[in-house]
Amino acid sequence: MKVIETSLPGVKIIEPKVFGDHRGWFMETYSDAMFEKEGIAIKFVQDNQSFSATKGTLRGLHYQLNPKAQTKLVRCTKGAIYDVAVDIRKESPTFGKWFGIELSAENKKQLLIPKGFAHGFMTLTDDVEVQYKVDELYAPECDRGIIWNDPSISIEWPMDITPVLSAKDERAPVLKESENNFNFGE
Repeated sequence: MKVIETSLPGVKIIEPKVFGDHRGWFMETYSDAMFEKEGIAIKFVQDNQSFSATKGTLRGLHYQLNPKAQTKLVRCTKGAIYDVAVDIRKESPTFGKWFGIELSAENKKQLLIPKGFAHGFMTLTDDVEVQYKVDELYAPECDRGIIWNDPSISIEWPMDITPVLSAKDERAPVLKESENNFNFGE
């Protein structure tokens, strides 16, 4: 496993080792021992999976408030997505900054997104499946979001289209109006 730091401290690209031969390939998508060896001590408690039928579907930007905030380990197992993390920790030197990366069934990369970051993705193909681990159970009372096209964040989404959104994501506030109880250094 290779761990790559990004421009947002704490957000990491995980590249699993892939072993291939004439039959296909094998990889460990998660190993507690390997993560601990890399200094990542997280106890995941739930696996989630989503399916998006249409290219240009956008899910996010989502997060859960403390005390139910979630660290996520995201991977795309069918198709491709543009995956984004946004730092929403007040007083952070990178507050409101974002990092994006293509995750695909082909490249097998994963993105580790810690608590204090909003998360979203846009599908780059039809028929996309995304799987992610979280270290806290879903808590609807703590579920929050930020609008995908907040001009103060200025995410450069890879497709210049009107995305397919849920009703909840269409109504999400901008970052400065969102409820947020994350503070840098806590």
